[in-house]
Amino acid sequence: MKDLHIGVFEVYGPQVGGTCSWAHPLNDAIDYRDPERWVRMARIMDRTGYDFLFFADGFGYPMTDGDISATSVSAAVNFSGLDPATLIPVLARETERLGFVVTATTGMDHPLPLARRFTTLDHLTAGRIGWNVVTGASQNAVSGLFGHAAMVPHDTRYAMAGEYVSLATRYWEEAWADDALVADVAAGVYIDASKLRRTEFEGEHYRSRGYYGAPPSPQRTPVIFQAGTSPAGKAFAAAHAEGVFVQATTPAQTARNVADIRRLAAEAGRDPESLRIMAGLTAIVDETAAGAQQLWEEFSALQSDEVVAALYAGNTGIDLLALDPERSLHQVLDAGGPIGQMGTSNIERFLGGDGGPAPTVRQILDQLRGRGTRGFRLVGDAETVADGVEALADETGLDGFLVEPVFGTRDVAAFGELVLPRLRGRGRLPMPAGPTLRERLTGSPGARRARVTMPDKDSAPGAAALPA
Repeated sequence: MKDLHIGVFEVYGPQVGGTCSWAHPLNDAIDYRDPERWVRMARIMDRTGYDFLFFADGFGYPMTDGDISATSVSAAVNFSGLDPATLIPVLARETERLGFVVTATTGMDHPLPLARRFTTLDHLTAGRIGWNVVTGASQNAVSGLFGHAAMVPHDTRYAMAGEYVSLATRYWEEAWADDALVADVAAGVYIDASKLRRTEFEGEHYRSRGYYGAPPSPQRTPVIFQAGTSPAGKAFAAAHAEGVFVQATTPAQTARNVADIRRLAAEAGRDPESLRIMAGLTAIVDETAAGAQQLWEEFSALQSDEVVAALYAGNTGIDLLALDPERSLHQVLDAGGPIGQMGTSNIERFLGGDGGPAPTVRQILDQLRGRGTRGFRLVGDAETVADGVEALADETGLDGFLVEPVFGTRDVAAFGELVLPRLRGRGRLPMPAGPTLRERLTGSPGARRARVTMPDKDSAPGAAALPA
């Protein structure tokens, strides 16, 4: 029986998951700019035993006909939001055990400022920080915002991300020996210069020469997460990720993705069971099944084709409402459209395969209505939802789920207070092995991603001690 890990998927914005629910009276996400709203949520999560709060983030927005989607603006579909990294120190001071995972995009800057930012956050949280590595979203909008001549090709973004993570890890793991910071008042020595290593990195996309100035944090390297199930995304996860957030489709397809990622990790020389693979879960739980169903119907009434299309355009670059509703997405592929550069996993899932036909655009709109980028869906009382969580985990091989709130803090509290105790009573939620996020997720003592032995300066490839 597999241990399960439960997080919450959020954005520092008006609503989650590319669906529309900010206007519902139960939803406090409309107050997202107020830090006290997040403090209330984090305290509930800490008290009820969630593993971490996960923040998605990005600079882009849904576009249609070369400009921002009108629905994206009026309905707040993946538009408007703040930088979640700035919120973490506030929440860390208000919690004791809760971890925090923050999305940061590769390719937007050099790895050095990102490395220092996460070292700082790991210090401020006492080792409770993770980095969700993404190569970008809504790339058509991002390329314009950053003044790029064109979108960087999908697989090139992943090649750049591999170098980006490798260089950042060099800073975190190799730049300082464990005993470099001595703070010897009597000797007047703060740092032992012989215990620093000069970074020398010459990649195709990134280069660095010099010394990393941020002292090692409790975890050194933040827990590395990755989201994406394209071929390049799965290969990247297998090589680098400790936590993997996969797009939940059907249980059977999710099981295939989980198995494929674990296979690729084994081929990369890693223990495939060391990866924590998770999917999104929209869970509307109430004291009674009838109450949960009523909440689901109220949420569904807020959705529309326009909301679905705005979100899908932002993720894939494809405007579903501009297509023939009775034909499949192959009409875009046949016309030489943007397939392959944005949201590939969210396109390929609708192209047919495994002996089944590709759905029509009308069927895609109906299927995504109320779902957006959300994962699996469970609606019911606590016992029903707990049963569903266990069944999904056992059928797919997933290690856990990220709860995607429909009504903000209300949903986080309901799941934490009603469902988590049942899962804990069934022996599905492990006791944390230590205080850091890595220890909590891996179940093993020790905060380090990998123990690094500092080589002698004469034998260290690309490394050298400080000059005398």
